[in-house]
Amino acid sequence: MPALTTTPHGFLLHGEPFRILSGALHYFRVHPDQWTDRLRKARLMGLNTVETYIPWNLHEPTPGTLALDGLLDLPRFLRLAQAEGLHVLLRPGPFICAEWDGGGLPFWLTTDPDIRLRTSDPRFTDAVDRYLDLLLPPLLPYMAASGGPVIAVQVENEYGAYGDDTAYLKHLESSLRSRGIEELLFTCDQADGDHLTRGTLPGVLATATFGSRVDHHLARLREAQPEGPLMCAEFWIGWFDHWGGPHHGRDAADAAADLDRLLSAGASVNIYMFHGGTNFGFTNGANHHHAYAPTITSYDYDAPLTESGDPGPKYHAFREVIARHAPMPSDPAPSPAPKLRPTTVELTHKAPLLAHLGHLAHLGPAVHAPDPLTADELGHRAGYIHYRTTVPHPGPGLLHFEGGVGDRAQVFLDGAPAGVLERERFDETLPVHVPRAGAVLDVLVENMGRVNYGPRIGVPKGLLGPVTLDGEPLRGWDCHPLPLNEAPLPTTFAPTPTPTSAEPAFHYGTFDISTPADTFLSLPGWTKGQAWINGFHLGRYWNRGPQRTLYVPAPVLRPGTNDLVLLELHGTTTTSAHLTDEPDLGPKPS
Repeated sequence: MPALTTTPHGFLLHGEPFRILSGALHYFRVHPDQWTDRLRKARLMGLNTVETYIPWNLHEPTPGTLALDGLLDLPRFLRLAQAEGLHVLLRPGPFICAEWDGGGLPFWLTTDPDIRLRTSDPRFTDAVDRYLDLLLPPLLPYMAASGGPVIAVQVENEYGAYGDDTAYLKHLESSLRSRGIEELLFTCDQADGDHLTRGTLPGVLATATFGSRVDHHLARLREAQPEGPLMCAEFWIGWFDHWGGPHHGRDAADAAADLDRLLSAGASVNIYMFHGGTNFGFTNGANHHHAYAPTITSYDYDAPLTESGDPGPKYHAFREVIARHAPMPSDPAPSPAPKLRPTTVELTHKAPLLAHLGHLAHLGPAVHAPDPLTADELGHRAGYIHYRTTVPHPGPGLLHFEGGVGDRAQVFLDGAPAGVLERERFDETLPVHVPRAGAVLDVLVENMGRVNYGPRIGVPKGLLGPVTLDGEPLRGWDCHPLPLNEAPLPTTFAPTPTPTSAEPAFHYGTFDISTPADTFLSLPGWTKGQAWINGFHLGRYWNRGPQRTLYVPAPVLRPGTNDLVLLELHGTTTTSAHLTDEPDLGPKPS
């Protein structure tokens, strides 16, 4: 019998009445050395449970392999949650959305153009079952049936917004049960439209997702499920941001009032997000409704706990609301964590990217092909691809990229910038002037994040078709994947000769600190690229905004000398970067 059971009106935990007061906290968006701190702050806000997705694409990076280390050490996260006295809701997908690269679906799976994702297509369900065969055995000791903290497991994720293949949902339910999951199963769907009827299963608890109009949405949930607990499995109290868009936020008093309405109705809740964290490295997703819109590096979400783990206005407002409905820990609310003193970092050495490719031998050799290969054809999940060929004739011409680019391409002729193309943002034709016969054409394509929601999941990256000059095909391409999960070693860098640069280049500098503390990397005068500190990949920066700083977790730093490496793709007017004690995610919401 599962530890968590349902009655016509609520939950029982080990036979006693129980209300789920949960907050979303994605372990893979938080530095592992900060998990204990974030979990403790969840308990101190009055929560008794935390919820997390599980990203299939990172846990099974290649078919048949399982990663459970570092940011992906889910067993450790579950042990820490239990030590803090918290229960856990697990959401293994297989699809998670989460504004995460590909919605959590592995790129090696979505590259099959014929596969029918999130359906009972055996090509999809067989892959899911093989993944569960890897994932679940290490997690079974952490189920409540074995004395662990996990009290419920989700089946799929907002499936009613995508499809209506009930056989697929039943297959997932059976797959979980047959592999030892005894705990309560639940689905979650948006409460509007017919999502709740399309995405639910008989015998499986239905929950809803919404952020406002509490009475209306609870009534819709009750219509779809006449008996059982009322639960909002994603109570949206903020939102995420896209590059070039606004910084989203929600008034704390408004969100707290809706939380009070929800709890006053006797419902259980999972606050989305309690603590958003960061899309470190190349993990952000993208939306593609009317146009392609990649998500920024920060996943702050205007959550109660900020990206750097400090209590914000919602933390205190929610704590007051929860105290009216449930016992509150006697400990006081936590204080903000110490921050590093503002520090300037001089980037004294650099290595031009195109000339540096020979030093990136660990990335493997280029693949030669008649026409450019996509990232998916190259087996390349994230990062960049460098394409190179030669142009036979000099003079002006029109360079045409058939099929466009995925997602952003910088074009160079004999090393000189010739233009930029972005997915759906500009025309697929670029006017150029070829300086000589046999000029070298370089195209550097950046994957800005795989679509995480809707029918465009699995859309390919890289150059998406042949390239022509004035209608004549350019043949014979070297295609070189550049995952850049690690920054190049500074031993290959040379002193920076001038304070400015207009070419893609790695830049390197050091800074000294006495005691590590949280800080924020600010890059005024820089344009677009990636940042690493002590080899830890902080993620993407871009002066397009709204995000202006990158969060640097204290555990990334060390006493003494620290290294900063930037890959700047365009130009810089400075050799300085700054570590500040305040984040800048864009103008504050009014």
